[in-house]
Amino acid sequence: MRYINCASAGDANVMALAEGPVPSLQAGELLIRVHAAGVNRPDILQRRGLYPMPAGVNPVLGLEVAGEVVAVADGVMNHRVGDRVCALTNGGGYAEYCAVPSGQCLSIPAGVSMTQAAAIPEAFFTVWANLLQLARVQPGERVLIHGGSSGIGSTALLLGQELGWHCYATAGSDEKCQFIEDLGASALNYRAADFDQQLLALTDGVDVVLDMVGAAYLEQHLKVLNDDGRLVIIGAMGGVSSMINIMPIMLKRLTLTGSTLRARSSQQKAIIADELRQQIWPALAAGRCLPIIDSEFALADVASAHRRMESGTHMGKLVLTLR
Repeated sequence: MRYINCASAGDANVMALAEGPVPSLQAGELLIRVHAAGVNRPDILQRRGLYPMPAGVNPVLGLEVAGEVVAVADGVMNHRVGDRVCALTNGGGYAEYCAVPSGQCLSIPAGVSMTQAAAIPEAFFTVWANLLQLARVQPGERVLIHGGSSGIGSTALLLGQELGWHCYATAGSDEKCQFIEDLGASALNYRAADFDQQLLALTDGVDVVLDMVGAAYLEQHLKVLNDDGRLVIIGAMGGVSSMINIMPIMLKRLTLTGSTLRARSSQQKAIIADELRQQIWPALAAGRCLPIIDSEFALADVASAHRRMESGTHMGKLVLTLR
């Protein structure tokens, strides 16, 4: 099969098309003939040597795919050869074939394209695990989402609209702010003024923050969170260390938490998949909550996809197409 080889850490040029064996299956896994693969920021970090892989995962880049099941191993009960599926991978998505634990695979609803399906798993699993499982966001609550035009951010806004949240989202340009407004949220241009000042001019605070920035925004988050508010940190683009006043945490009974997705067990990922299947898949089948695709790239042009993500100009998801 063809796959993208990343022989050393570096810029986008270290990636190259290569040939290698089709993955062998372990018990409980499916072999997917990949039609499309999503591109995500963890791929960029792994390529740069900044995202250590857990033991035993496939070192090939790519955390989400969509395609056709071509083989099943012992212990697979819920999928069969010929099924159209999308999957959260344990690496290996930038390839013509990918082996994935069956619990991390979901059938693609009728009417959803392979390109759309490939843009679903990483963002939907991440948003669900952090905003629904950790933060327990309820209908009617106010949620601040950073990077509202990103793949994760736009997915959070789509789910927020579906689940009845009042969403606010940051972005760094008027174009991206309009993108956010079109998704039914209130946009905050952080280049025009501090996001916390803008937010508190619109509302008296929020119940939940989904944060990809980290330390640089921590003090502002403690300011804008309501009593019993929850801060969920999923990235650290603004650093990992901060000196803060802990009094707001105590006085407002705040919860500070966070997570990564890749380090979770297959069993934990399967639970997320089951919850998405039950609660979000009907919306996808009805044509709602479909991911927004910024750009598509051929597998051999993966460097251009990475450069676009690194430029920060994309709005929505980036996808590699193989068929």
